[in-house]
Amino acid sequence: MSGSGVRGLADQARALATRETTATAHVRATLDALDGLAGTPWENLVASRCDDAALAAAARADEALAAGDWIGPLHGIAVAVKDNIDVAGMPTRCGSAVLADAPPAVTDARIVTRLREAGAIVVAKTHLHEFAYGPTGAVNVSGPAAHPHDPGLIPGGSSSGSAALVAKGIVPLAIGTDTGCSTRTPAALCGIVGFKPSVDALPTSGVFPLSTTFDHVGLLAADVLGVALAWGALPGVAHVHTPVAGLRIGRLRGANWDAEDPGIAAALERAVAALVDAGAEVIDVDLPETGALLDAYPVVTGSEAYETHRDWFEAHPERYQPATAALLAAQRDRPAVDYIHAVRSVERLRRQALSRLRGDLRLDGLVTATTPLRSVTQQQALSPDPSVARVPLLRMCSPFNALGVPALSVPVRVDDGTPVGVQVVGLPSTAGGHGSHPAESVALACALAVS
Repeated sequence: MSGSGVRGLADQARALATRETTATAHVRATLDALDGLAGTPWENLVASRCDDAALAAAARADEALAAGDWIGPLHGIAVAVKDNIDVAGMPTRCGSAVLADAPPAVTDARIVTRLREAGAIVVAKTHLHEFAYGPTGAVNVSGPAAHPHDPGLIPGGSSSGSAALVAKGIVPLAIGTDTGCSTRTPAALCGIVGFKPSVDALPTSGVFPLSTTFDHVGLLAADVLGVALAWGALPGVAHVHTPVAGLRIGRLRGANWDAEDPGIAAALERAVAALVDAGAEVIDVDLPETGALLDAYPVVTGSEAYETHRDWFEAHPERYQPATAALLAAQRDRPAVDYIHAVRSVERLRRQALSRLRGDLRLDGLVTATTPLRSVTQQQALSPDPSVARVPLLRMCSPFNALGVPALSVPVRVDDGTPVGVQVVGLPSTAGGHGSHPAESVALACALAVS
C-alpha cells in the first residue's frame, strides 16, 4: 500500500458514518496521495483530476451528514473513474491522441450519476489501454501504466489506472469497464478484487464503446467486502443474501482452463477447498463452447470497434498508438457476413451453455483461474506476438463476457507473494434477464468464501 492513509472501502465507510473522519479530510488525503505520484513511475495512472469539484462535493457530504442525512456506504467516498467514462466537466480522452482536444463532458455517464446518487465523490479519471482495446495497460498516448508494486511490470488492462490506484491504497473504490477481461485481469495482476456484473446490470450509457455486444461496467476495490458494499449501495441494484452452503459449483476443466503456473494452480486448489469447507458441492465440468466463443469474440469486438473508429482511423491512422492501429487495420476487410455469423453464434452458444450448466447440471456458479499467467514486463506486453500477453490475459475471462454472466477476480495467497487471481462466476436462474441479480449474489458469496 501507499502512504496515502486511505483505508479499504468498508473501513473508510465506517469511519465516515461514525464521524471518526470527514469526507473533506478523506478527499484531501486522497488528493494529497495523488499529488505524491508526481515524478514517480505511477504519475500517468491519473489521466485528469477535479480537485475543486471534489472538495466542494466533500463539503456538501459533510453538511448532509451533520444534518442526519446519511445516504449509505458510499456517502463521502472518493472514487476514481476510468477515462472512457464521461464525468461532467472533465474530458474523456480514452488514453488516445485521437481525443487529445476533447472538450469536457456535458453530462455524467449513467454509472457516474448512480455513484453520485449513492454519495460517492469523483476525484480523478484514470489511465487505460487505448480505447480499452487491450488487456495489458501498456498502450496509451502517455505511455504504459506501471504495476503498483513493480514499475517494470504491467498492471493489466484495460482498466489499468483504476486497478493500480486501488492496489496502491490511494482510492478505496474505482470504476472500470470490462469487454473481455478489463476489470478482472488488472485486478488479478495487481492483487485486488475486480467485479464484472451481468451484461446491462450496470448502465453503459456515457461509456465510450469498444464492443456494444460485450461491454460491461465493473467495480474495483481492495477486497470482496468493498466490492459487495459498492454493489449493494448503487441505486437500482438489489443484493440477495446467498449462503454458500448447498450451492453447486462447477470447476472448469480443459485446455483453456488449465494454468501451467504451479502457483496459480495451487491457488485454485485452495479456493476450491475453501468453497467445500463453506458447504458448497464442487464438481469438475467442461465448457465445450469455449473454443467457439473464443473464435467469435475477436470478430465481434473487432468489427464493432472498427465501425466506431472507421472515419477517424481512415482519416488519421497516425493518431492511434501502433498496437491499436494494427488491431483496427486488421478489421478493415472483414465481410459483414462474418460479423453477423459471429453475433448469431455467440447468442446460440450462450443459450446452449447456460441451458446445460444451469438446467442439466444444476450449477449455481463456476470457479477457475482469472489468468494463466502473472504480470509480465512492459516489453513483453508490447510484443507483436499475441501469444505472449494479449491472448493469455483474455482467454479465461472473455467467455464470460460472451455469456453475459457475472464474474469476480479474487486475490488468493501464493507462497512468493506475487498477485494471483481466482475467478468465481455466478449463473442466472434462467438464460435471460438478471432480475434481482441472484447470479451476482452467488458470485459475491463464493468470492467471500475463497478470499
